[in-house]
Amino acid sequence: MLRGLLDRLYAAGFVLAALALVTIAGLVLVQVLGRVIDKTLLAIGQEPVGIAITSLSELGGFLFVGAVFLALAGTLRSGGHVRVTLLIHSVPPSAARMLSGVALFLALGLCSFALYSAGVQAWDSWAFNAVSFGMAKFPLWVPQTVMVVGLGLFWVALLDELVTLLRGSVPSFQQAEDGKGVQDGH
Repeated sequence: MLRGLLDRLYAAGFVLAALALVTIAGLVLVQVLGRVIDKTLLAIGQEPVGIAITSLSELGGFLFVGAVFLALAGTLRSGGHVRVTLLIHSVPPSAARMLSGVALFLALGLCSFALYSAGVQAWDSWAFNAVSFGMAKFPLWVPQTVMVVGLGLFWVALLDELVTLLRGSVPSFQQAEDGKGVQDGH
């Protein structure tokens, strides 16, 4: 039951990340089409419509950060994070498990610090009504909260993988790497 809930949470992070990227693409497409329409109207002697998305680069940046952070957990579980496996594959399996456990523990500690820091920053932005610097004033707590949610999912995924490893099972990222032929150096 818990496994299914966690898997759905990781999948939801992937879906939200994909939606953020699709939104970026859609906004850029509207901006480009707006420019094409305006240039065409000018070329035929008409007044341009002026289709433009205010602060597109800033909004796109917020959406991109959201996509990155929301995809962290699912990317870990699917073996998509960069790991240096040369050392792990050159030691006996018991030492490799220990190294993986230490790496997961350290990653969990770093993620805890990042989660706490991002949470404090989002709280401060909300408490002080901090807004972005662009022409469109976006409340900063919104993208910062998305970062916190993404880091929270990543923290849960790291803990999930560490507990799996400590119970003697093979973590998901290792299963994914083995399925891709990573253990053979491919």
